[in-house]
Amino acid sequence: MTEARARVSGAGEVRGEDAFDVQAVAGWLRAHAEDATGLEGTPQVRQFSGGASNLTYLLRYPERDLILRRPPRGQKARSAHDMGREFRIQSQLAGVFPHVPRMVAFCQDESVIGSDFYVMQRLAGPIPRKEMPRGLELSPEQVRRLCTNVIDLLVDLHSVDPAGAGLADLGKGEGYVGRQVAGWSGRYRKAKTWNVGSFEKVMAWLDAHQPADRRICLIHNDFRLDNVVLSEEDPTRPAGLLDWEMATLGDPLMDLGGALAYWVQADDSRLFQQFRRQPTHLPGMLTRAEVVRYYSERSGLEVTDRQWAFYEVFGLFRLAVICQQIYYRYHRKQTTNPAFRNLWLATRMLERRCLKIIRRAGR
Repeated sequence: MTEARARVSGAGEVRGEDAFDVQAVAGWLRAHAEDATGLEGTPQVRQFSGGASNLTYLLRYPERDLILRRPPRGQKARSAHDMGREFRIQSQLAGVFPHVPRMVAFCQDESVIGSDFYVMQRLAGPIPRKEMPRGLELSPEQVRRLCTNVIDLLVDLHSVDPAGAGLADLGKGEGYVGRQVAGWSGRYRKAKTWNVGSFEKVMAWLDAHQPADRRICLIHNDFRLDNVVLSEEDPTRPAGLLDWEMATLGDPLMDLGGALAYWVQADDSRLFQQFRRQPTHLPGMLTRAEVVRYYSERSGLEVTDRQWAFYEVFGLFRLAVICQQIYYRYHRKQTTNPAFRNLWLATRMLERRCLKIIRRAGR
């Protein structure tokens, strides 16, 4: 194994609570992988710490790197951690959207590691996490090009023909906005703990001001810079898009709103900066308002500032629910990951941010 290949950013020791039978996985893979080349022996296993939902591991063979994805332990909605669905989406997309990893095998036999899981080929390339990868320095002009290329990637995804990809049955069709408002409101109420706000004013506002679906298309539903793998030859160009667990058919502006909930820009408050997970503060990055304008121009979906307030509030509310669901697992001692200890603070901050936007919208 070469020295360059020995380092994979973000991969560390496997947490005890997330360990599995590596030999069982290795044996199952040799028997079921579509291409078993290079899968002899038992791989070294490392765990990626960045994810807060499904668990992600690096399986390192001497000549091949694979990624294993499995659901988290503890109380969870099975529909939110459907490994077979995630595997199928990426398998079907491979022919029409060349930015998905190559799938290797899906296992629904829970006797192997205690849950279903799937394995895919690792996409090599830098991933922009909280900071740009060490040694990758981009000028403001390059940062801007990276930013617009990433937005173009989202526009391209929203242009995929679901029927042509064999994914026409992925969603429930019209009424997506209404289902999302109701669904995420219910999830928040179930995950609420004593130390966070009620969000009732925000949920009531979203329910009263929801627009009709703009159109229905394939959406990623977790589109962030730290889910983008950059090209090793040109780090301003996306090579792949990861984490498809929440992909579905829905409204593209809802997808953009969800993406921009994570977009912490350079002039945001110090408190908001503490929760930054991607390098959207760098000189050259577009602001959230500039992203909306650029996306609107590229996609042909016009949206006014007044209309955008709904999508912005929904995106922030949805992020708060995600944070709270993860914190709820920590609060109930279903996970001991220390990264989740203070997520309730993010939930409270996001409620204040939603209310501020609602007051500014004046409706």
